[in-house]
Amino acid sequence: MRYCTFQHGKRIGAGLLHGSTVFDLGQAFFKAFKRPAKFADLLDFLQQDGPARVRDLDLSSLKTDRTVCLPKEDVRFRAPLLRPTKIVCVGLNYRAHAAEQKLEPPASPMLFAKAPNIVIGPDEAIQIPYPVSEQIDYECELAVVIGTPGYRIRRADAASHVFGYTIMNDVTARDIQRGDKQWFRGKSMNTFAPLGPVVVTPDEIDPSQLPVSLTVNGQKRQDSNTSDLIFDVPFLIEYISAAFPLEAGDVISTGTPGGVGVFMTPPRWLRKGDLVEATIGGIGTLSNPVV
Repeated sequence: MRYCTFQHGKRIGAGLLHGSTVFDLGQAFFKAFKRPAKFADLLDFLQQDGPARVRDLDLSSLKTDRTVCLPKEDVRFRAPLLRPTKIVCVGLNYRAHAAEQKLEPPASPMLFAKAPNIVIGPDEAIQIPYPVSEQIDYECELAVVIGTPGYRIRRADAASHVFGYTIMNDVTARDIQRGDKQWFRGKSMNTFAPLGPVVVTPDEIDPSQLPVSLTVNGQKRQDSNTSDLIFDVPFLIEYISAAFPLEAGDVISTGTPGGVGVFMTPPRWLRKGDLVEATIGGIGTLSNPVV
């Protein structure tokens, strides 16, 4: 299944994308179960046990209902989780990304966080935080959305805690990142967490074999595959949850491949007027202009 958070006029809600149609899940639940249902976004949907209840929906009986079924071209896709509960990121998790820095792969995951209130969705603008920084870089990453909470999750059980997968662009102010000697501020400038466009459930894709790429103004900058990950998704879930509980709506951003701007000669920073397009096979393309 392909889930989304959509906007139709002034209405924002959790949706299920099926071909060229977006099912408004709040309306679908109201029609099917005869009781009020409204989801502000996919986080709200997860926290109200929505995924389990979807199994009881007869979508075929609702496909002619215009209050439930919205043409894809009539809706705007928002970030799937407008404000995730946590954003946990992994640094240096692709072999090629380590190699371009002439570093050995790390012995254990390098974790950091991004502020959850900086998330933006498809087609929303990445803002260069002038005059604080102009050395703004991109990082296309596979993001894991946690569906079932857990603490000290075993690797063998990790898959059962995953709601689905989406795309994150881990935008970074490199001068701030280096100058601070830690990463939170440089990774958490406003708009520095583009997320979306949809969340694809684990039955549809294999997170260990997904093409990952990014272009700036149509020019390819990153081109890799999740098979190059140093620490895979089950390992990361086990490692992270050993330290603190994971909750429904947490996002784990699994790291970026080689090809980031900071390691080009000369470095190539994002500029006003650029269009950044992050693509992961089986999920889609997350497109954001730069202003």
